[in-house]
Amino acid sequence: MPDLDPASTALLTVECQNGVVGEESALPELARQARESGMLDRVARLVDAARWAGLQVLHAVAERRPDGLGANSNARLFRAADKLPVRQLTGTSAVEVAAPITVAECDLVVRRLHGLSPMAGTDLDALLRNLGIRTLVVTGVSSNIAIPNTVFDAVNLGYRVVVPADAIAGVPAACTAEVIRNSLALVATVTTTEALLGAWARAS
Repeated sequence: MPDLDPASTALLTVECQNGVVGEESALPELARQARESGMLDRVARLVDAARWAGLQVLHAVAERRPDGLGANSNARLFRAADKLPVRQLTGTSAVEVAAPITVAECDLVVRRLHGLSPMAGTDLDALLRNLGIRTLVVTGVSSNIAIPNTVFDAVNLGYRVVVPADAIAGVPAACTAEVIRNSLALVATVTTTEALLGAWARAS
């Protein structure tokens, strides 16, 4: 496990928003997996514990303008999203962080209008560097696309990355285990929610 010093470690939630993992998700299969697996509850516990231990918490939200200005259309995923009954539109409840995860005044919310990763083309890297962050704990969805993109981008930018395997989700469920074993474990430290909670309890 890399150094989890609260002064240089941040917790990031990725796309844990109503329109993705909430009750009225645009992706009901993913939302069901995130909730029924307990992933959302574990992310909420990690968020609360991280704050208590003095870590910076950040929430990465994917959204788009109602007119679609600046959004990607260069992949099937983006084109399909335009046809879904629930859209991640700026200013709507779809882009609010989903319960039971809470957002505190001390948290930072990073929003993106394009792409697959909250690290690319947003303020996230600059914010982390200004905060003196060297280790990033990545949670959320999905293990199919956004989580691997986030981890790879963070590693390329020089961060140490920690992934609690039970605090990410994707579809089908078996995909998450395969991505962790064959991809994420090669570049990040894979751990569990309980291990992180224990480490932060000792640090606080």
